[in-house]
Amino acid sequence: MIKEFPIDTYQRIEYFIRHEQEGLYLTIPFTMPFGMESLALKYTYARRDRDEMDVPQGIFTSRPEINIIDLGLIAPDGTLVGASGSDKTSIYVSETSATPGYRPTKLVLGEWRILVGAYKVALEGVAVSYELDMIGKRQRLLKGDLHVHTLASDGVLTVAELAQHARRHGLDFLAITDHNQMAQTDALPDIPDFTLIPGIEWTHFKGHATFTGVDQPYDGSFAANTPEEVAARFTSARDRGALITIAHPFDESCPFRFDMNSLPFDCLEIWNGPMRVSNLQALGYWHSLLVAGKKIPVCGGSDYHRSQLFLFPGGPTTCVYAESAGVSDILEALRQGHVYIVYAPDGPVLELRAGEDNIMGDSVSFPTISELQIEVKGLRTGDVLQVITAQGSTPLLTAATDGDFEGTYTMTAPGFARVEILREFIPGVPMLPALISNPIYFDAEVD
Repeated sequence: MIKEFPIDTYQRIEYFIRHEQEGLYLTIPFTMPFGMESLALKYTYARRDRDEMDVPQGIFTSRPEINIIDLGLIAPDGTLVGASGSDKTSIYVSETSATPGYRPTKLVLGEWRILVGAYKVALEGVAVSYELDMIGKRQRLLKGDLHVHTLASDGVLTVAELAQHARRHGLDFLAITDHNQMAQTDALPDIPDFTLIPGIEWTHFKGHATFTGVDQPYDGSFAANTPEEVAARFTSARDRGALITIAHPFDESCPFRFDMNSLPFDCLEIWNGPMRVSNLQALGYWHSLLVAGKKIPVCGGSDYHRSQLFLFPGGPTTCVYAESAGVSDILEALRQGHVYIVYAPDGPVLELRAGEDNIMGDSVSFPTISELQIEVKGLRTGDVLQVITAQGSTPLLTAATDGDFEGTYTMTAPGFARVEILREFIPGVPMLPALISNPIYFDAEVD
């Protein structure tokens, strides 16, 4: 299931600064390969001289400062990623975190530059050695919630409080989606090993949608009184790179009454908060789109405002197979449908693949590839594991005890195949979905 990613890269750069260059800012270019997740840069040079001399009571070792070389980093577009003077001899940068004085930055392919500040240089000059460790991306499973609210709208927690709450529940990321309030990246707190995604829930009398991943998906007010004004908000969000999700389309109190066929969107939220009739309606609607040949990814979100019975961050959890914990990679995985939804962060874990490299959300050629490989960990006694296709549902297992499953399913015709796990959460109450996956698409080969 794990695709091939760029290998880790190490570079060593030896650079000599002449005394005549003292007082200048210089740059050293280096190439950032494709697919790097993090950069660790360190540098060394002879900052102090050493001179021993006899004194009446012993030996005095003089260590005068003869060289001072400052450090900075510049991205390919000329943006200053950060500068640390001569205080730090090593720095770290990734899309999710960075050494203080540097900003988290996506490590794009291209020519980057080390900023060299020749603050003080000895008469004989100074040799500076730079070491760059670039770590390539690796696909990993991340668990998050794409629909939460803070006290900026009608929630009760700050972003920091909500993020800590989510971490305690076992989540790796949150999208902040307050009603008609844009969350700005620079205003989001830095939570170690946790990704916060800026977003907004565009909230209208006739329906809601979340725009995530950009600070300002549209200019001006959220208010829209005509279909053209509504379309302008969605088109602007799409043009600026936001992930657009239709929120709770069949919700009892605020269904989506706009024509979805006339608006651009990336994802459909079929599981909003506790499983209920409106979510089952959304699931049925999505299934009808799949049967009609549409390839629309789905996701879930708790719509968390405050803790109540069955309401908590990650209820449900959107599980994403992403290449890094960076916002851009999480959103790209969502767009690709590399996602399944589970009722809680500690719910079953699914791996779904076809062939060597294809996972949920991907398309393969049928009948060259016709077999679906399924691995599930964390089944509970009585759970029903089934494969859903356009032809119907095929139960693969009713778990006799708690346990795991590993098996296959063979497609007999082109189409799609997705996985559901049904569970009896309350004795006597009909079974409900505990897990819903995006499909793998089996496209008919063209002669």
